[in-house]
Amino acid sequence: MPKQRVSLKDLAKRLGVSIATVSRALHSNPEIGKEMQNKVKALAKELNYRPNPFAQSLRSEAPKMIGVVVPNLVTHYYAAVLDGIETEARKAGYSVISANSHESQADETRAIDNFNSLHVDGIIACLAQDTTNYSHFEEISEMGIPLVFFGRTCMSERFSCVTANGDEAAQQATQHLIDTGSRRIAFIGGPNHLDMVRRRKHGYLEALRENRLPIDRDLVACDRIDYDVAMKATLRMLEMPNRPDAILAFNDIITFAAFTAIKQKGLKIPEDVALIGFTTDVHSQYVTPRMSAIEDQSGLMGQTACQLLLRQIAGDNKIYKKIIPQKIVIRDTSAKNKSDKEGQ
Repeated sequence: MPKQRVSLKDLAKRLGVSIATVSRALHSNPEIGKEMQNKVKALAKELNYRPNPFAQSLRSEAPKMIGVVVPNLVTHYYAAVLDGIETEARKAGYSVISANSHESQADETRAIDNFNSLHVDGIIACLAQDTTNYSHFEEISEMGIPLVFFGRTCMSERFSCVTANGDEAAQQATQHLIDTGSRRIAFIGGPNHLDMVRRRKHGYLEALRENRLPIDRDLVACDRIDYDVAMKATLRMLEMPNRPDAILAFNDIITFAAFTAIKQKGLKIPEDVALIGFTTDVHSQYVTPRMSAIEDQSGLMGQTACQLLLRQIAGDNKIYKKIIPQKIVIRDTSAKNKSDKEGQ
């Protein structure tokens, strides 16, 4: 049997790096550290690697490209993250191509496959809420394609990620509701298998425990991230004989569903039901009453995720965990005591 030609993919797999990293190392690209360049060149010599001149001519015309997959591209949060990624990528000479998973694992898998077919240099991803099987990401890892998660993450032992301090922020927001007179505080979240949901719910529960307030299962609703689903959950709680007097909402979709449900029941915010949610400044200050919010530094999150990906493309295989702090802005919907309101 004739011996099979050694490819860039073979070298990348042996070294546990991306094909792009191997190619740049062989060309002594300054983006790749000297140690990695030496490793790649030594292995290429050992395995008698010979470049394919036709493939090289095609690659020389190809742009440097990063793929980004997000659950819901039309929301301000993901648009702002994408803007941060593009800002950082542009500095390094990369173009960005984005895909919307529509919160579907099937669409997410298809997007990852498409990125692979396009030979992107690396991928940045935020999990769809339907994703419970991570085999498509494992395949990307085994192929040596750099991958960084942001927001909703998985397999933290294998991939670098950028997340927010949702647990601390949720605990602080719940404490604010308690300090301003609320006692029956509800949490409306997304699917429990998402790490982002677990972190935020944990912070909420910790605040209740620290203040020796009872944890009522009827006041915790973790279901799909969907406006109608969140509306029904809020209405169910508001129709209870002993309804909640405050709500902590998981994201902007759920926050504004809860806001609408409270008004639909003819209740006053915050006098009857206080409300604070993880949402953005763009939406929260243009409703009446103005929304108290836990705000992400979404642009910074995107920039940081892109920085980590560029490090990986350059041959840095260390697993990084970056946490971007969130900011709590108290407006009119949460503080029952007038003296506790800020940002007037």
